[in-house]
Amino acid sequence: MNLEILAILNAERAARRAAILITDVDDGTQRVVREAEIATDPLAEDLARRLASGKSGLGEAAGRPLFFTVQAPPVRLVVIGAVHISQALCPMAAVLDLSVTVIDPRTAFATPERFPGIDLVPEWPDDALSVHGAPLDRYCAVAALTHDPKIDDLALAAALRAECFYVGALGSRKTHAARVARLTEAGFDGAQIGRIAAPIGLNIGAVSPAEIALAILAQIVAAQRAPRLGSAA
Repeated sequence: MNLEILAILNAERAARRAAILITDVDDGTQRVVREAEIATDPLAEDLARRLASGKSGLGEAAGRPLFFTVQAPPVRLVVIGAVHISQALCPMAAVLDLSVTVIDPRTAFATPERFPGIDLVPEWPDDALSVHGAPLDRYCAVAALTHDPKIDDLALAAALRAECFYVGALGSRKTHAARVARLTEAGFDGAQIGRIAAPIGLNIGAVSPAEIALAILAQIVAAQRAPRLGSAA
């Protein structure tokens, strides 16, 4: 690998952007395709599928064997609300190797005793997700679970602006209709608001906090593994 290619891969990794290194197995030539370039690449569909799977491997194009090395940022799950569903969600997410952060300004709920070993941020979402905290990006999933618009709306707005790959919010359809009105007033358009999974989670008839957590994680995995051909920021 030459230094120019190495520098590109390191820069993309540092910026939490995905890239795929394509190596011609026969002659050893290499090229890098950044995530933002996938949609216009001749191998676009194959590259999108490989990025969605997160797995490197052998392939072929124009009769030539190629090796695809997938470099993707680790997925972060940002949970808004230190609630019972969150307590069930966090250990399940850890099994899936998701990096989990729980944000809730209500210090009575956001305690290490209730969330042992979890990155816990007892601040308002706009502070916690600022450039001085943990800014969101396209490799973040955000689950807003407080059912309090004063808290959830701040996180949802930040997630939509950052183009997080998954944005979900707890609440009934009636609750979501009111949420849509507030976000519209805040300047978001229908396409942006339409990205919010609400009611959150796959429809599996979940009732208990653990079942709701399972439904949320299943929806997150489905969104994570769906090929994306759109351009990255």
